[in-house]
Amino acid sequence: MTKLLIVDDSALMRKHLRMIFEESGFAEVRTARNGRDALEQVALFDPDVVTLDINMPEMDGLTCLGEIMAEAPRPVVMVSSLTSESASVTLEAMQLGAVDYVEKPGGTVSLNIATIRAEMVEKVRIAAGAKPRRARGLLDRVRRTRQAVSSPPRRTASSRRPEGCILIGVSTGGPRTLEDILPELPADLPWPVVIAQHMPGSFTGAFAQRLDRLCALTVQEATVPVPLAPGHVYIGRGDADVVIERRLGRLVVGSVPSDPALRWHPSVDRLVRSARAVLPPEALVAVELTGMGDDGAAAMAELRAAGGRTIAESEASAVVFGMPGELIRRGGATLTLAARSIPTQLVGWVS
Repeated sequence: MTKLLIVDDSALMRKHLRMIFEESGFAEVRTARNGRDALEQVALFDPDVVTLDINMPEMDGLTCLGEIMAEAPRPVVMVSSLTSESASVTLEAMQLGAVDYVEKPGGTVSLNIATIRAEMVEKVRIAAGAKPRRARGLLDRVRRTRQAVSSPPRRTASSRRPEGCILIGVSTGGPRTLEDILPELPADLPWPVVIAQHMPGSFTGAFAQRLDRLCALTVQEATVPVPLAPGHVYIGRGDADVVIERRLGRLVVGSVPSDPALRWHPSVDRLVRSARAVLPPEALVAVELTGMGDDGAAAMAELRAAGGRTIAESEASAVVFGMPGELIRRGGATLTLAARSIPTQLVGWVS
């Protein structure tokens, strides 16, 4: 049975969250009022999973998370308000090893807590089964960022039309996994990369900017339709779907309203099928990374059956094995690789 630690400086929020999780069948639920209290509780209670507020007195959530992931790694779900400022902090938390995040309700907690109940319970349950990853050292992160930004040459805008496209689908655990993969791709990668990362719209712009600082490739959020270009990565805007189309003879990527018939957005299935409508299967490579559910598995399995190439992230490296595991189960993975091996394979296939 799952033991949960709730960390929040609001007594009212702690009360409501505790009630929600106890009613949802969690075996034992304890609370902490700030990061310092949380570290003591982690040592004494040894929870299976932690929900962690970001803004707290004495020790904030980000500092607390770094301590947890360095000393006693375990699945952590961040509780964050969805603002541009909190998006950057939450993305830093993902890089430090948090598994996922949920929106902190605004306004009166007692009135609005119900709006996140189902999402929070589902995410915490899934996170409890995820593999925790130790926080990377600060020096290693700084060195990697400097090397990514200053050493590799950036591509300039190219009029050369891409011969194909790399498609990536990813969800829970995705931000950090993408930070492991994309900086390893060279600036002169001949095929563009389009990513459907399940993420709210207030996060994807900040996420694209963060990746752009880390990568030799140019990374941008896909909002209005733009021509696909070599040496570029396009992050689908959250709360919408990302598609590839052909306009006036050119391949373009853009954002469209989310399809209510699909559960997750940006939808990986919709991205892959839109690409198949305008490119032959041999001009597509699809990668299914960590994430809960099965988004992308059906479309990628269809792509492989038609002659395209696909990669499923291995269970050994996936934070949550749901999406890649489903692709493998359907027989849709050309290769199954650990995240660290994916960049080399992609370069070998498209160069």
